[in-house]
Amino acid sequence: MHKKLALTCKTMTKHFVLSAVAAASTLLGGCSLIPAYERPAAPVPAHYAQTAPAQPAQETATQPAPDWQSYFTDTQLQALIQLALANNRDLRVATLNLEKARAQFQIQRSALLPQLSAQGNATRGNSETSGELGNTFVAGLAIPSWELDFFGRIRSLKSAALAQYFATDEARQAYELALVANVAQGWLTLLADEELLDLSSRTLATRQESMRLTKLRFDSGVSSELDLRQAESLVEAARATTAQQQRQRAQDENALVLLLGQELPESARAALTHTRLAGTPPMADVPAGLPSDLLAHRPDIRQAEQQLLAANANIGAARAAFFPSISLTGQYGSVSRELSDLFQSGSWGFSVGAGLNLPIFTAGRNIANLRAARVDKDIAIAQYEKAIQVGFKEVSDALAGRSTLQEQAQAQTAQANAERRRLELADLRYRNGVASYLDLLDAQRSLFALEQADVQTRLLQQINQIQLYKALGGGWNTPTAAHPTRHSPQQG
Repeated sequence: MHKKLALTCKTMTKHFVLSAVAAASTLLGGCSLIPAYERPAAPVPAHYAQTAPAQPAQETATQPAPDWQSYFTDTQLQALIQLALANNRDLRVATLNLEKARAQFQIQRSALLPQLSAQGNATRGNSETSGELGNTFVAGLAIPSWELDFFGRIRSLKSAALAQYFATDEARQAYELALVANVAQGWLTLLADEELLDLSSRTLATRQESMRLTKLRFDSGVSSELDLRQAESLVEAARATTAQQQRQRAQDENALVLLLGQELPESARAALTHTRLAGTPPMADVPAGLPSDLLAHRPDIRQAEQQLLAANANIGAARAAFFPSISLTGQYGSVSRELSDLFQSGSWGFSVGAGLNLPIFTAGRNIANLRAARVDKDIAIAQYEKAIQVGFKEVSDALAGRSTLQEQAQAQTAQANAERRRLELADLRYRNGVASYLDLLDAQRSLFALEQADVQTRLLQQINQIQLYKALGGGWNTPTAAHPTRHSPQQG
């Protein structure tokens, strides 16, 4: 009966302590010293130079680029991107950093509530009255020092940790977008390498055959040694170019393998032998939109703004340090001289205490902390504005490339066709003894250079499309809270 009564008393006291805690928490909700946040104005023009300012904003704005599955229609490239998203180690680190930021937020959030712990100790000593040696056993529940957040210091730190969590999430999305773009660029570069290597090998074979014929003409006394040495020089130049292309192809494959996080699949190796840049499926078109869209669509800009929000919240914590802090402690338990009677005939009771800490002299530490917090915010503003400017430049560069590379490619294709015809005529004139061998060599060199430039320009066209997709923020939507990959740090 005595034990049951003690447990009842214990339960009632526990309810009293919890009620007191709840009442104290209710009183803490009002005060916050965090400065009111205002998003800095975007330090860029209202329109891109390559787009028409008169175009209605509703036709282009608030339309993010399609997701990568819709944008990159090549099934082989889609498979490679899937492999990279599953195996890339840097993306794995970015995901783990997000989990770490979640844990750090939960640590900071826990400071808002009291911590409950079980305590027990045993002592042996003599009594002041009788002088006899005896034991004392104590066991119960305790609330360590719990700061009442009257001035919002802890809530400011919680807000800063939450903003850092969101910034880490944006950083992960930014890397994922960069990874998708880099894999696409790496695959197209490898296709171009394969095409250039094939061109170099065919050119080497053609020049070797030309040198063989020139050698026969030299042995027959029809051509001079000068013609023979010029043909030999062209062969060695083509051989050197072929070796260079082989090295470049191997290095580009290694770079792609690093992005994938595994060896290149056999299906991709097979596709390299019969796929050309001109035959790859076209990418989807993307609307350029308005510069203001970058604030919502680019994860790196959203990351910079979250870091600005964190710096703004830290100012509130620095301000709160100038005000007094109040801490509560509490204990509830039993004291007995016999361990066996600790929870039966022991003396049950509880205690609640409060402590006040009022900063009077800190040698300028609080002022310096506030000054540092304000400077951190100014730095974050500059970094946010720089992120917007970088985004604007990248979109402008991609738009400039889109409007000029097509014209460049068409001109180079026409020039290459003209050079092929010139080579045919030069070869015919040389065989008939009308033109010198120098004319034929010049036509061969010029055509080879133009064929290489044609492949490289087509590669630049496709890379420019990838860069525009990346610069516009990829397929991520405007509302941050509704993002399909974002999880609240409150969970877990």
